[in-house]
Amino acid sequence: MQPTLTTKGQVTIPRAMRQHFGLQPGVAVQFAIEGDHIALRPAPSLRDAPASGFALIRSRRKSVPADFDVASLAEQP
Repeated sequence: MQPTLTTKGQVTIPRAMRQHFGLQPGVAVQFAIEGDHIALRPAPSLRDAPASGFALIRSRRKSVPADFDVASLAEQP
Protein backbone atom coordinates (compact mmCIF):
# COMPACT_ATOMS: atom_id res chain seq x y z
CA MET A 1 0.00 0.00 0.00
CA GLN A 2 1.33 3.42 -0.94
CA PRO A 3 -0.45 6.13 1.06
CA THR A 4 -1.50 9.22 -0.86
CA LEU A 5 -2.25 12.71 0.34
CA THR A 6 -5.93 13.71 0.26
CA THR A 7 -7.22 17.14 -0.77
CA LYS A 8 -7.56 17.92 2.96
CA GLY A 9 -3.85 17.17 3.54
CA GLN A 10 -4.55 13.86 5.28
CA VAL A 11 -2.63 10.63 4.88
CA THR A 12 -3.13 7.16 6.36
CA ILE A 13 -0.18 5.86 8.35
CA PRO A 14 0.25 2.16 7.59
CA ARG A 15 -0.93 -0.18 10.37
CA ALA A 16 2.51 -1.77 10.90
CA MET A 17 4.05 1.68 11.52
CA ARG A 18 1.23 2.74 13.85
CA GLN A 19 1.65 -0.45 15.87
CA HIS A 20 5.45 -0.19 15.94
CA PHE A 21 5.35 3.36 17.36
CA GLY A 22 2.25 2.87 19.51
CA LEU A 23 0.15 5.44 17.66
CA GLN A 24 -3.45 5.04 18.76
CA PRO A 25 -6.46 7.09 17.62
CA GLY A 26 -6.48 10.41 19.44
CA VAL A 27 -2.72 10.48 20.12
CA ALA A 28 -1.20 13.91 19.47
CA VAL A 29 1.70 14.01 17.02
CA GLN A 30 4.34 16.55 16.06
CA PHE A 31 5.72 17.30 12.61
CA ALA A 32 9.27 18.58 12.04
CA ILE A 33 11.28 19.46 8.96
CA GLU A 34 14.56 17.58 8.93
CA GLY A 35 16.59 18.47 5.88
CA ASP A 36 14.50 17.33 2.91
CA HIS A 37 12.24 15.07 5.03
CA ILE A 38 9.20 15.49 7.23
CA ALA A 39 9.47 13.74 10.60
CA LEU A 40 6.36 12.65 12.48
CA ARG A 41 6.68 11.85 16.19
CA PRO A 42 4.26 11.24 19.03
CA ALA A 43 3.93 14.51 20.95
CA PRO A 44 5.06 14.37 24.58
CA SER A 45 2.09 14.17 26.88
CA LEU A 46 1.57 16.80 29.55
CA ARG A 47 2.09 14.25 32.27
CA ASP A 48 5.56 13.45 30.86
CA ALA A 49 6.55 17.13 30.72
CA PRO A 50 8.95 18.18 33.45
CA ALA A 51 7.57 20.64 35.97
CA SER A 52 9.23 24.03 35.83
CA GLY A 53 9.26 24.32 39.58
CA PHE A 54 7.82 27.83 39.35
CA ALA A 55 5.63 28.65 42.35
CA LEU A 56 6.18 25.30 44.02
CA ILE A 57 7.84 26.84 47.09
CA ARG A 58 5.86 29.27 49.18
CA SER A 59 7.61 32.10 50.95
CA ARG A 60 6.58 33.51 54.30
CA ARG A 61 7.81 36.93 53.23
CA LYS A 62 5.44 39.66 52.16
CA SER A 63 4.90 39.73 48.38
CA VAL A 64 6.53 42.40 46.25
CA PRO A 65 4.17 44.94 44.63
CA ALA A 66 3.89 44.69 40.85
CA ASP A 67 5.12 48.28 40.40
CA PHE A 68 8.21 47.78 42.60
CA ASP A 69 11.32 49.49 41.15
CA VAL A 70 14.41 47.32 41.63
CA ALA A 71 16.64 50.35 40.97
CA SER A 72 15.41 51.83 44.24
CA LEU A 73 17.51 49.20 46.06
CA ALA A 74 20.77 50.65 44.69
CA GLU A 75 22.76 52.60 47.26
CA GLN A 76 22.68 56.36 46.90
CA PRO A 77 26.17 58.02 47.34
